[in-house]
Amino acid sequence: MRYGYVSNGFLDHRLEQMVQVISRLGYDGIGITLDHMHLDPFKVSDDRLAEVRALLEGRDLSPVIETGARYYLDATRKHRPSLVSVDPEGRRARVEYYRRAIDIAVHLGAPCVSLWSGVPQRGIPESLSWKRLVGGLEQVCEHAASNGVKIAFEPEPGMFVEGLADYAELRSRLDHPALAMTLDLGHLAITEDAPLESHIEEWAPHIVNVHIEDIRDRVHLHLPFGEGNLGIPPLLAALRRIDYTGLVLVELSRNNADAPVQAQRSIIYLRNADTP
Repeated sequence: MRYGYVSNGFLDHRLEQMVQVISRLGYDGIGITLDHMHLDPFKVSDDRLAEVRALLEGRDLSPVIETGARYYLDATRKHRPSLVSVDPEGRRARVEYYRRAIDIAVHLGAPCVSLWSGVPQRGIPESLSWKRLVGGLEQVCEHAASNGVKIAFEPEPGMFVEGLADYAELRSRLDHPALAMTLDLGHLAITEDAPLESHIEEWAPHIVNVHIEDIRDRVHLHLPFGEGNLGIPPLLAALRRIDYTGLVLVELSRNNADAPVQAQRSIIYLRNADTP
């Protein structure tokens, strides 16, 4: 299995420092969240992107582009605007953020861009939210397809597309060749029924990116491994059965203060849990 770490768990470190830490620990990849801390998508230069690509290649780290920045587009409202927002200008800003993420993926040699739907706003008919989501996402997928990048759409608890049934509905409305899936293994315990590994096998053809963390009692709070009750070994075994070759990215965005310690504990835990 190829393990990586999402940069939103290293916000107190420069990108170069994070790369140094995770490469020394033996990680195979990095999920780079486009935000003002590490790579500001609309300020970063082509020269800087070339530097980052050389840095990653020199450490043999494969990149994935993540877009879960909390306040990049709105200083007061987390994850807003989104593709399902009421404001047309806000939706356009989100589309442009995703289009820029695709361009950065090309610069860095990342195969996919991970994104999600956004939170539905109260009082908006579901049909209208679907129309907005599909309309914006289609533009994003077209840009991705023309650049040879996959859109790894992540069902996220609490968002408009929060579970696998919602993702299936999305696919029925937008059957685009660039559209694939980010599967968060912790999210399965929140939105899906047991056995959780059966969902990995069912959706195997769609999965191009994987997130992992521990979860306790179906509460959407990303926990360090060992602090929850998510049965991780069977999930890793299921990924092996489907011959998954992408990255499995540790996502601990609330553990920045001790990021090097968490990164070390995580890779040790995952290696012990991953028994072919």
